[in-house]
Amino acid sequence: MKGLWTLPNFITLVRLATLPFFLLSIAEGRFGIALALFVAAGISDGVDGYLARRFRMNSALGAYLDPIADKLLLMSSYLFLAVPSYPATAKMPVWLAVLVISRDVLLLLVALLLILTSNKRRFPPSWLGKVATVTLIVTVLFVLCANVWDWPRRVLLIAFGAAATATVLSGWRRRPSSRDSITSSGSRGPPRRPRSWCDPPDALFSRQLPPLRRDAPGS
Repeated sequence: MKGLWTLPNFITLVRLATLPFFLLSIAEGRFGIALALFVAAGISDGVDGYLARRFRMNSALGAYLDPIADKLLLMSSYLFLAVPSYPATAKMPVWLAVLVISRDVLLLLVALLLILTSNKRRFPPSWLGKVATVTLIVTVLFVLCANVWDWPRRVLLIAFGAAATATVLSGWRRRPSSRDSITSSGSRGPPRRPRSWCDPPDALFSRQLPPLRRDAPGS
């Protein structure tokens, strides 16, 4: 881990600083500028991630700041592109914006509850979550392009359907694996079968208790 003020963190802060200008461009109908800022934000996201990995510029601040910047950009994009009063020839469906934002808010609440009630601190994304993120980003890109150039409506409908499908599938709850089993002292416990969401509480606790061992008499 390096210090807080690393080059990747600076790039992420610049990306956050451009967010108001991106949203203002959408609100005023300047979709050429909005498209350029959105593409620049995507490139900068890849650049700061590469720099952090290649030159070992990882930091605790960057571990939180980068996903926050990505979520803010994505959620605000769906929100602003769905506002009916904004001057846009191609709009994001309101139902899709509500679906995407609701899923992200729900996942954040679940993560917060897990942090407060357990020792779990890491939430590695699944492959389905990565596919959903890419699909949502491409959908925003298609809508912005459709407001700059004349794109077929069918392309947008396909993107909307793919984004909705990926959002619903990635929102399913993932059962914890044996790698997530951590004792209260912070050390890893013995591998156990993943807990089922339908198991009663007494079964969950009893499964963690080792069998009693009785010594033979006279030993």
